[in-house]
Amino acid sequence: MFEIVEKQTIGPNVTRYEIKAPRIAKSRKCGQFVIVRSFGHSERIPLTIADVNTTTGTITLIVQSVGKSTSEMATLSKGDSFCDVAGPLGRPSHIQKYGTVAIIGGGLGTAVVYPQAVALRQAGNKIISIIGARTKDLMILDDLLGPVSDKLITITDDGSSGKKGLVTDALRELINQQDNQIDAVYCAGPVIMMKAVSELTRPLNIPTIVSLNPIMVDGTGMCGGCRVTVDNERKFACVDGPEFDGHKVDFDELMDRLKTYKDHEGKKYEEHKCKLQNLG
Repeated sequence: MFEIVEKQTIGPNVTRYEIKAPRIAKSRKCGQFVIVRSFGHSERIPLTIADVNTTTGTITLIVQSVGKSTSEMATLSKGDSFCDVAGPLGRPSHIQKYGTVAIIGGGLGTAVVYPQAVALRQAGNKIISIIGARTKDLMILDDLLGPVSDKLITITDDGSSGKKGLVTDALRELINQQDNQIDAVYCAGPVIMMKAVSELTRPLNIPTIVSLNPIMVDGTGMCGGCRVTVDNERKFACVDGPEFDGHKVDFDELMDRLKTYKDHEGKKYEEHKCKLQNLG
């Protein structure tokens, strides 16, 4: 059992969990993830390890309640325990000294790029972080990214925080500034956003690393649910990724596959909400 030692709401339906998992905290590397089950009957959910504390033996997970399983997870409180936390899984991020790196996070993707920003800064890079959200209330981890960034740019669809627009607008402006040379881009968030960022950097030959979020079940490459096409080859995000060269990813196929269980997930979420209302 994996005890929740801290639970904090950091946005609308967004929760930060600090979980006792000393073995995972000790062995985890930047970019890796865990697969979590809240209860014995719960489905398995892949979640990025946003941070670790090897002294306390804890890992940090950021979760948005958007469906049945994540809503079940939200019912757990400090002192409760997750049934399963398996990991660390996936390949670690490729970290090297590029020069100036643009870190781009959209929504919950910010929880993915935060540890990348920390590791890339430690490797001697200049970090320019761009994080986007629909509105100010949905902006997360700007308080943590700021201190590890040489520059932090916030973008919202409605202009309620930072600049109004899209992360690609900010990246394009950054690239066009004569005093800024972007040597690499690390990006995580909605698939359509990662595709747009990759299309922007492709003609400029700026190395662009994206973190993919396909359907995933076992996390060991056996189920095949997380298969993606990269450079016209079949890859499994859980063991070959989750990070890939954004210029080689078939984003259209990924978006189609993510729709596979959309109706089923919506139905289960509505059933779960009705069940909670009846219990209340």
